[in-house]
Amino acid sequence: MDYTRTPYYTAGQAKDLSGKDFWLYRFFEILPGFLAWATLLGALVLSYLAPFYAAFFIIAFNLYWVLKSGYLSLHLWQNWKHLKTSLSMDWLEMLSPFKYTRIVHLVILPFYKESFEIVETNIKSLLSARGNKKKMAVVLAVEARAGNSALEITEKIRAPYGREFGFFIVTVHPSGILGEMDGKGSNIAYAAEEARKRILDANGIQYEDVLVSAFDIDTIVYPDYFLCLMWHFLTTEDRLHASYQPVPFYNNNMWQAPALSRVVATSGSLWQMIQQERPERLTTFSSHSMPFMALREVGYWQKNIVSEDSRIFWNAFLAYDGNYKVVPISYPLSMDANLAPKFWETLKNVYKQQRRWSWGVENLPYILTGFIKNPRIPLPKKIKITLLELERAWSLATNPILLFLFTWTPILLGGRLFNSTLLSYNLPVVSRDLTLLGILGILLSAIISISFLPPAPNSSSTRAKSIMFLQWVFVPITLLVFGSIPALESQTRLMLSGRFRLGYWVTPKHRKTGQILSL
Repeated sequence: MDYTRTPYYTAGQAKDLSGKDFWLYRFFEILPGFLAWATLLGALVLSYLAPFYAAFFIIAFNLYWVLKSGYLSLHLWQNWKHLKTSLSMDWLEMLSPFKYTRIVHLVILPFYKESFEIVETNIKSLLSARGNKKKMAVVLAVEARAGNSALEITEKIRAPYGREFGFFIVTVHPSGILGEMDGKGSNIAYAAEEARKRILDANGIQYEDVLVSAFDIDTIVYPDYFLCLMWHFLTTEDRLHASYQPVPFYNNNMWQAPALSRVVATSGSLWQMIQQERPERLTTFSSHSMPFMALREVGYWQKNIVSEDSRIFWNAFLAYDGNYKVVPISYPLSMDANLAPKFWETLKNVYKQQRRWSWGVENLPYILTGFIKNPRIPLPKKIKITLLELERAWSLATNPILLFLFTWTPILLGGRLFNSTLLSYNLPVVSRDLTLLGILGILLSAIISISFLPPAPNSSSTRAKSIMFLQWVFVPITLLVFGSIPALESQTRLMLSGRFRLGYWVTPKHRKTGQILSL
C-alpha cells in the first residue's frame, strides 16, 4: 500500500477528512490543549482544595525542572564542542576519499517582500561558499502576490549573479490555488517541481544525485556548509532516507536587535543545539536539506499547513513506514533575529513568530492519526514518538508558567489553615532555591552564545560582550511571554479550530546600519 495515496497523508486539519477519520483527527487536535489547560487549571483547583498536595507538587516540579535543566545543559555543552570542531575542520580534505562530483545542490530561496539587500546578501553567501558553483542550481521562488516590485528584484539579482551558478531560474508561485495556503510550503513545493522540469529533467540530472536545501531568504551560508552537508550525506547509511539539519544562528543582525529579541533568537539556537545531541527528537526546522528523490517521492512540502518545515519530515516518516530520520550535522547557518523599525513592533513580531513556530503542534494530530492508520511502523517506535511529542507540547505550554507563576498559588488560595504551617513558609524559599539552581544552566547558555557571536561593530568588544551576557536576566520573561503563552495560544486555537486556526505569517525582515546594542 502506498501511504502517500491515502486521505490522511495530505490532511492539514480534521475537516479534510470525513466520518470516523474526522473524529479521530479532531480528538488529537483537542488533546494537547486539553492536557495543557487541565494541568494549569488542575494546579489552581488543587491549590484551593488541597494546598498541601499542591505545595508538594510544586516542589516536586521544581526538582524535576532542576534535573531536566542539568540534563539539557550537558547536551548543550556537548554540541558546543561538536560545533567548534565542525567549524575548524577542513571539509574539502574530509571529502577527498569520496567521489562526489555528480552531486548537485539545488538551493530553493522562497522570496516574498524582502528587500534587494537581503536577497543579495543571501546570493553572495552562496557564491562565497567553498565548492564548485557549477554544481549548484539556485531557484529564486517568488510569490505572485508580492507584485511587480519582487519581480524587479529578481531581475536585479539574475543579471549580475545568475551566470555564476550552474543553473539559475526564477519561479513565480500563483496565489489563490484551491486547497493551498499562501505561504512558504506551497511556494517551495511549486518551485521544486518547476526545478525538476526545467533543470533536472532538461539536463538529464539523476534525482539520487541531487541534494535540496530549502533556505529562508535571509539565510547566510557559512563557508563550508555544502561540503559538510555532502560529507554527511555520503557517510550516512541509507542516505536517501534522511534529512540533514544544521544549527540556525540568528547572527545577521544580532548587534542591532533589542535584548528581548536577541535572547529569544539565541534561545532558539541553543535549543536546536540540544536537539542535535538527541537525534531521536530531532525534526527538520527552518532551513534544512534533504535528497530530491525522497522529496519528490513524498510529494514535496505540504501546501495546506503552516509548519511545512517540520511536516516534511513526518510526511517522509509515514511514507517510508518509519524508515526515515534526521541527521544532525552540527554546522551552522545564519539568519536574522526579529527586528522592526520600532521597539514594540519588534516585540509584537517576536511573539507572532514564536506563535507560528509553536503552531507546529498541528503536526501532533497528523502523526498520531498516521500511526493508527499505518500498521507497518513498529509499535515500540510509535509509542516512543507519541510520548516524546506529547511531552514536548505539554512542556512548552505549561512548564514556565508552573515554574514562575504557580509557586504562590497555594499561599494565595490555600486559606488560613495552610498559611499557618511551616510548609507555607518554606514553599517560596524552597522553590526559589531550586529555581536558582536550575538557572545555573542559563549561565552556560550565556557563555556559549557569546562564543559564536560575530564581531561587534562600532563598540568596545568588552562592553558589547558584557551586555550580551547581562541580557540573560530576561530569560524568565522570554520563557513566559515568548514561550509558554504563544504555545498555549496555539494549542488552544488548535483545540477550538475553525476560525481560530492560524494562517501563514511571513516574518518581516529588517536590518539597520550602525550599532544600537542595549539592554
